[in-house]
Amino acid sequence: MSAAIIEIKRPDLLTFTMPIVAVLGAMFGFITGNIFGDPWIGLIGGAIVGAALAGVLAKITSVKRWKSIWGVAVLFGVVGAMFGGVGGLFGGFLVGLSMGWFATWVGTGQYRKRVPIYYTPGQVLWHSTFLFICAFVFFFLIAPLVPVIWLSFNAENFFTFTPEMLSFKAEGYSLKHYRDFLGTDEWMVPLKNSLIIAPIATIISVSLGTLAAIGLSQSHVPGRQAMMAILISPMIVPLIISATGMFFFYAPLGNWLQVNLGLNQAFVGYVKVILAHAVLGIPFVIITVTATLVGFDKSLTRAAANMGANPVTTFFRVQMPLILPGVISGGLFAFITSFDEVVVVLFVGSARQQTLPWQMYTGLREQISPTILAAATILVSVSILLLLTVELLRRRSERLRGMSPG
Repeated sequence: MSAAIIEIKRPDLLTFTMPIVAVLGAMFGFITGNIFGDPWIGLIGGAIVGAALAGVLAKITSVKRWKSIWGVAVLFGVVGAMFGGVGGLFGGFLVGLSMGWFATWVGTGQYRKRVPIYYTPGQVLWHSTFLFICAFVFFFLIAPLVPVIWLSFNAENFFTFTPEMLSFKAEGYSLKHYRDFLGTDEWMVPLKNSLIIAPIATIISVSLGTLAAIGLSQSHVPGRQAMMAILISPMIVPLIISATGMFFFYAPLGNWLQVNLGLNQAFVGYVKVILAHAVLGIPFVIITVTATLVGFDKSLTRAAANMGANPVTTFFRVQMPLILPGVISGGLFAFITSFDEVVVVLFVGSARQQTLPWQMYTGLREQISPTILAAATILVSVSILLLLTVELLRRRSERLRGMSPG
């Protein structure tokens, strides 16, 4: 069976490609002009450069698309280095990469590649606009992390960019804040507490959340919609309200454990914080496991029962291997929630249960130090790795359930 080949027609250069690329160039030019103190000249110059770039790339058809893009990026980087040093090199390279890609994407008609052929020009415009809106939202979510990570390598004890950092000079950068983080009890004790509390809270969340999700996925369970709403309410209720309610619940519980069972005060403090974080993590496990169970073939459990397997054996030998990606994903979300949480710890815990986010909050309030930025960078890196793991597990779960090709 032969596949249909759709030829993508190049749009008109003068009336379509050059004006659109000129708009993007004007935006970059306006930003660059602000840096040098003359935004309107930058606006006009950027529009001219964008239009000229579109015209040049339209004439170069013998070079592969990505080679042209990298060539534009290198050219802009060299020009940026001439006017702004190392910082101009990086900025020019990123601008050139963006403009080169956009000019070839528009000029070669690639913007219609994944759009149905029956779409009208207005529908194509909305499709592309929607993609750019999503990209801008993603950018504004990620952009605040860039200065945090950048400043964590500051050689000075400041929360501001020094001239050496902006010039990308080696003396402006240092790992001393990471050494302060990893080499002092002020930060290592809270990190240890976080590494004690988060895994145990995650285990409790996964155990209870998985059982709840399996039970609520049964159609014959009465009132399962109401129970689901109650179980995921910690995600919906404002955290300060949840923390206040947990304080009034766990404070008498802790006193009872100490008086009647003779438990150590520090141990009781850990128990209270772990249980509170488990409550916050259970909704994430319920939602991810429930989503995994949507595509679960219930005939497999009936077949196992017909073969003589009891419910426990059926769960561990049939159900668990198939829903395991969802269980692990929920566990990772629960771990991140516990590891990054600070409000509930302030209400329920004591100084002995001071976690890493609590120490960061205290440091921002009492003593401003870039070591906080080093800790934040480490937390961001761990979160990114965990979220990448969640995405890989999600794709594996879809393959196991036959929802995506292997």
